Amino acid sequence: MTYLFDSSLVVPALVELHPEHERALPWLDKVAEGQIEGAMGTHTLAEVYSTLTVLPISPRISPRMASEMMRESLAKVQLVSLTASDYHHAVERMANLGLSGGVIYDALITCAAEKIQADGLVTFNVSHFRRVWPEGRDRILSP
Repeated sequence: MTYLFDSSLVVPALVELHPEHERALPWLDKVAEGQIEGAMGTHTLAEVYSTLTVLPISPRISPRMASEMMRESLAKVQLVSLTASDYHHAVERMANLGLSGGVIYDALITCAAEKIQADGLVTFNVSHFRRVWPEGRDRILSP
């Protein structure tokens, strides 16, 4: 089975001090052990880096440390790139749903899930994704 991960899952999985770490980490462990296939959009990769390097924790996660954590922990996670057509599809979907603003970024993640025909999209923000991907609501999972 293939699962697409949102940054709301990946960041807690990587940060032991995060309150959701124990719920998130098993998903990355299952990928590392070959029990499931894990994936995430390339935009999510950038979002994870951004979040890790600004988390208000002590000691702070340096840019180098964030890069190394991601390289090691996400080595077996497939990256999904979107095409210009995928971006247009996401914009059209948001327009059809009457949604505006930052929800477009969640829509892009759902496009990545559709592209690889993911069995599930794993996120701590289930309601956000159900809003932008009503036809995929049964595949949106909370850790």
